[in-house]
Amino acid sequence: MRIQERFFTLKGDIFGAIIASIIAFPQAVAFGEASGMGASAGILGAIILSFIVGVLGCNMALISGPTGPTAIIAALIVSGANGNFAEIIPILVMAAIFQIIISLTEIPRMIKYVPYPVISGFLTGIGLIIIILQLPPLLGGETYSSTLKALAAYPQIFSNINGEALIIGGATLFILFFTPKFITRFIPVQLLALLLMTGIAYYFGLNIDTVTGAKLHFENIHIPNFTYETITTNLPIALTLAFIATSEGLLTGIIMDSLTKVKHNSKRLVKAMGIGNLFCALTGSMFGTAATMRSVAAVKAGAATRAACIASSLILLIVLLKFNSFISQIPICVLAAILIKIGYDILDLKVLKILKYAPKDDLYVLIAVLILTVFYNLIFALGIGIVMAALLYAKRVADNTNIKANVYNPSAYTSFETKVEKESHYKIRILHIDGQFFFGSITQIVSHFDEMLETEYIILNYSSNSKLDMSAIFALEDIIVRLKSQKIKLYLVITNKEVYEQIKSLEIISQTGLNCLFNDETDAINKAIEETHLEKLI
Repeated sequence: MRIQERFFTLKGDIFGAIIASIIAFPQAVAFGEASGMGASAGILGAIILSFIVGVLGCNMALISGPTGPTAIIAALIVSGANGNFAEIIPILVMAAIFQIIISLTEIPRMIKYVPYPVISGFLTGIGLIIIILQLPPLLGGETYSSTLKALAAYPQIFSNINGEALIIGGATLFILFFTPKFITRFIPVQLLALLLMTGIAYYFGLNIDTVTGAKLHFENIHIPNFTYETITTNLPIALTLAFIATSEGLLTGIIMDSLTKVKHNSKRLVKAMGIGNLFCALTGSMFGTAATMRSVAAVKAGAATRAACIASSLILLIVLLKFNSFISQIPICVLAAILIKIGYDILDLKVLKILKYAPKDDLYVLIAVLILTVFYNLIFALGIGIVMAALLYAKRVADNTNIKANVYNPSAYTSFETKVEKESHYKIRILHIDGQFFFGSITQIVSHFDEMLETEYIILNYSSNSKLDMSAIFALEDIIVRLKSQKIKLYLVITNKEVYEQIKSLEIISQTGLNCLFNDETDAINKAIEETHLEKLI
């Protein structure tokens, strides 16, 4: 039986690796070109990092390689060094070493405490940066290293549009946004657009820029030349790259935890990424991290273990060895279109549907992080966002000093609640949230729902007068979806009228139904008892 299980696991890993590689190929080429390091650096970065994370990392399909945020930082590094690899390599090596150092601290375990508005503003900012920077090459112009330079050049770019590039790039965008789902079930839309539009451009011999080529250079190991000036001058940008790559990788790990129901070792993941990026730096390849889109696609295709990472790496290596001539014919405007779609996908658009329900404090943090990310500095934006969120939270707590800090409080049970749970054989469970349901408490609250294995009904009593912030709204969504997948019914008891109306207006409540929202705990308990066909206890 074990042999059969291992066969099916390996089969799922291989199939997942194929799907992830199909997605990774156009992205790696695009990110390599966007960074200024070249298409080969992008693909080699995906090959090396995914392989090493597979060998040294957690036993899950964390497909790794260059991503949007790391490509943006890499572009800044390449621009600052004027494309001189002798100056680029030491910075990449420093960033990799910082990642390894970070893995030895408690920092990797702290990512879950970063407030949602900070993450949302940062990701949306990254998406906007990608779109702003890729619009010029989409129109046949040159690629810029910063949003301000790109925006300043827009008048000139729009007055000198390459018509052929615009047609090919525009057609690529049309394919990416409007290809029917029944087609994308058989081939990922990015690969479809890449193959089709490259073939058309080549067939008609269009006058548009193409990728210069992608060749293996494993024999050229780059030995970094460290000087005091190199270290002191480039320390901030190296720390930025290390922090961005680490943060994105850990966020991917959290998403994979939710998807696979297996918890990853955050320290081990960061260490594996650091070692992988060190090898990438020494071979002149792109810095990267665990990529969410590729990892999720691999898991949904059946991948379950680290073997998927290794297999994906080997598949990309074969592609690079066998399809060099094709890669050199890929139009830059096609890659720009692919990156614009990636940038659009990174935008946190789901936050728009809850903006009117979110506290103004959250909006201030989100907007500040967004603006600073796009127009100033990514690491500064994250730092300011976290500081702002912490200060605003302190103010919120100070304004509600009568609210207890403990989130889940078994001592608050009444004798009647204990009787209900006991006599229902714990099919009915009652939880009290005595403090605020906000970004600082959601991790502890959500963790309790993993312990309700025999439960059929959970009555969640939220007695605070404070409205749910953005993090809490999405946490509530996660709780509802998680319990629904476990076939556990959730009854929400909200005593405060304003909070009751806020939750009632949320779209996610449609999944439970308004009949599962109560003002009084007794009514909720009565309904649960009635549903479980137990003797009336009240």
